[in-house]
Amino acid sequence: INHVVHNGGLYKRPFNEAFEETPMLVAVLTYVGYGVLTLFGYLRDFMRQWKIEKCQNAIEREEQKDFVPLYQDFENFYTRNLYMRIRDSWNRPICSVPGAKVDMMERVSHDYNWTFTYTGKVIKGIINMGSYNYLGFAQNNGTCQQAAAKVLSQYGAGVCSSRQEMGNLDKHEELEKLVARFLGVESAMAYGMGFATNSMNIPALVGKGCLILSDELNHASLVLGARLSGATIRIFKHNNMQSLEKLLKDAIVHGQPRTRRPWKKILILVEGIYSMEGSIVRLPEVIALKKKYKSYLYLDEAHSIGALGPNGRGVVDYFGLNPEDVDVMMGTFTKSFGAAGGYIGGKKELIDYLRTYSHSAVYATSLSPPVVEQIITSMKCIMGEDGTTFGKECVQQLAENTRYFRRRLKEMGFIIYGNEDSPVVPLMLYMPAKIGAFGREMLKRNIGVVVVGFPATPIIESRARFCLSAAHTKEMLDTALKEINEVGDLLQLKYSRHRLVPLLDRPFDETTYEETED
Repeated sequence: INHVVHNGGLYKRPFNEAFEETPMLVAVLTYVGYGVLTLFGYLRDFMRQWKIEKCQNAIEREEQKDFVPLYQDFENFYTRNLYMRIRDSWNRPICSVPGAKVDMMERVSHDYNWTFTYTGKVIKGIINMGSYNYLGFAQNNGTCQQAAAKVLSQYGAGVCSSRQEMGNLDKHEELEKLVARFLGVESAMAYGMGFATNSMNIPALVGKGCLILSDELNHASLVLGARLSGATIRIFKHNNMQSLEKLLKDAIVHGQPRTRRPWKKILILVEGIYSMEGSIVRLPEVIALKKKYKSYLYLDEAHSIGALGPNGRGVVDYFGLNPEDVDVMMGTFTKSFGAAGGYIGGKKELIDYLRTYSHSAVYATSLSPPVVEQIITSMKCIMGEDGTTFGKECVQQLAENTRYFRRRLKEMGFIIYGNEDSPVVPLMLYMPAKIGAFGREMLKRNIGVVVVGFPATPIIESRARFCLSAAHTKEMLDTALKEINEVGDLLQLKYSRHRLVPLLDRPFDETTYEETED
């Protein structure tokens, strides 16, 4: 794919992203693979119906056959016949801190993954390439652990109330002031759950008569929040500014359906780093369009906060933009900060409004005090307010690990999606049988990976997703790369037919790719 984008001087740094096209033969074989699995699924369902094969899936009870069914049998076809074959690749029980290495409880299945039995053995020292521990703060020793332990002994583990009643601690106030300072905004509010930060706050911001323009690859929490709001939703192609601008123009020209009245609000929903694609939002262009068409921007920085930018302050810091240009800055504490919960930052009027009208603020229990302290300590570390340069070094180490790991995988011949600076690294597997095979083969070699298939991805774009961490040493990455290379040869995963070479003579504000034959 010759991929040339002119960005009109908006970018202060090179912006290199690659999405190599699926080879035709691989796409055909992937469809054939799913076709064969589906045929065998119908055959096995037929055998279960006639009691030839033991039926282990949930079915309606005989005495309730005349009721409106609670359980749709066909809806479970995929789970029963495809997912169950490779179910051992998910929900693996970890019994240690999810740091650079983890310990995992060994389990076996004697009925083709319908049930699992624990052997009592613990597999130790597995290199963890799956957790979102970007800066390495998921640890059971050090300053963060000590601070959290101290707060646990002082405040206890739970608050047992919502913020508006008896659950507003001094620690919560301290955290919100720190988050606002970290983001460079007027005010911020913290929530107990990252998913609910999106799904419960978007309905408080927009409603009937409003328009949401959502990226097609937005996270399920953004999709749920948009649907709960009652606003009209229109989807634009992933990171495609021409598609977004066309929707904005149409929205302003035509207004609401039937009445042709202008929309009350137009809200653009985007993510900083897209967690399945490894791509980074084209934020300078989104902000330019937002200003041009007088709309609002909601930025989800769940994966980018802490992981991007010279100061670890997310995608706004990465592009050197003004935080005031983003109307609603959302993020989570579950990734880079090694904790739990989420936040929303913005103007004081916005946060004061959400304190009153957000379901997540009014009804949900407050953040646990030790979790709050973990966030405060790790955030101060990133900002350098702990008197050390450890946080800054972690941010730099993550960036180095990301570029090294991505470059090596591309050199090996794998198809790798996303931006060269994104710590989320999708390696394309495509075929359904290779999803389970890759996960199992990597675990045999003491590497823990996350594999992803349909419906979380398009049906022909199954992948393994690596998440890099500042806690990964070069030796760990080299070990992982060696094993990935070996498994890639074993499973024939090196599909890449082209080398993506950024042109060296391109202007600094343009993104240009040229594909050349090896």
